[in-house]
Amino acid sequence: MASVSLREIYKKYPGGVIAVSDFNIEIKDKEFIILVGPSGCGKSTTLRMIAGLEEISEGELYIGDRLVNDIAPKDRDIAMVFQNYALYPHMTVFENMAFGLKLRKVPKDEIARKVEEAARILDISHLLDRKPKALSGGQRQRVALGRAIVREPQVFLLDEPLSNLDAKLRAQMRTEISKLHKKLGTTFIYVTHDQTEAMTMGDRIVVMKDGYIQQIDSPTNLYQNPVNQFVAGFIGSPQMNFIDAKLLKIDGKYTVEFGSEDTKTTRGRKFYVEIPEAKVDEEILEPMIDQEVVLGVRPECIHDEEMFISNATTGILEATVEVTEMMGAETYLYINCENIPLTARVSPRSTARPQDVIKVAIDPNRIHLFDKETEKSLIN
Repeated sequence: MASVSLREIYKKYPGGVIAVSDFNIEIKDKEFIILVGPSGCGKSTTLRMIAGLEEISEGELYIGDRLVNDIAPKDRDIAMVFQNYALYPHMTVFENMAFGLKLRKVPKDEIARKVEEAARILDISHLLDRKPKALSGGQRQRVALGRAIVREPQVFLLDEPLSNLDAKLRAQMRTEISKLHKKLGTTFIYVTHDQTEAMTMGDRIVVMKDGYIQQIDSPTNLYQNPVNQFVAGFIGSPQMNFIDAKLLKIDGKYTVEFGSEDTKTTRGRKFYVEIPEAKVDEEILEPMIDQEVVLGVRPECIHDEEMFISNATTGILEATVEVTEMMGAETYLYINCENIPLTARVSPRSTARPQDVIKVAIDPNRIHLFDKETEKSLIN
């Protein structure tokens, strides 16, 4: 098995287009790494450079101890699984899985043993005589995985392998791939734009934007301690609420102020969230007093329960419910507070209905604060 090391990797196209900039990561042996980000952020290009399908413009790529920049894809000891399965329609499942081994002149009995073993692991033994057109999307994806497994590569590269599947099958295949990783004990590098996949499968996640790495961290750390507003907004579903605000110091306490102020009428209101002492870092917050900031609040940190509101001493808002979405185990409330749209994730027992004016409370212990100009995190 093998570690993978990318050192100051760049991908530049003719015309000055830079797809990937200064990409640095040390991927440990047997680690499950996920590259995630919006379309066009450079994640698939990075994966294709590891595979050898794209030339590296600058930097060094090591698989194990071997520099592989100039080594052909077939000699890198990697296997790649694509989102469109890339199966040969005229071949059976067995023949599709065996194809790479045949090219390598592996003996027939060894091919049969490896294919049958991979089919057993993936629960597709009963499909070996079928052609791809007779398979469902999930079965085809298993065949594509099986074709990679039989090669026993040092590194698996998976490029959005579940994006063609329906939601239920995608959830099932996420679990299957996680189990497969544990079973095989091989390094997995997995590309997706779906942050649910990233959060549930990866040991570490690389969040990318515009060709740059924004943050590399565990799923929990990315969620709780995003380094900037982009990461905070990208990770989590529904996404974090962002509120334009101002940082004040009132009676010696750091306080975030937001809302509107209308001097001619009494309609404008200001709301305040006091920052708990445990979250305060004077060195960071003191220079930001009276400055514009962005308050970040995750939907699950906005509560409509009477018990929470009655105990709250700060962050109580009045808002109009615009839309409710019953999700089964939870309800999403889309609310409007002084023309600030917010999403709250509340109990399914919530009685709030569209057009209701309700009180909600922000949990001050779980707020995030970002610099309005740099978008860097001030407190998590």
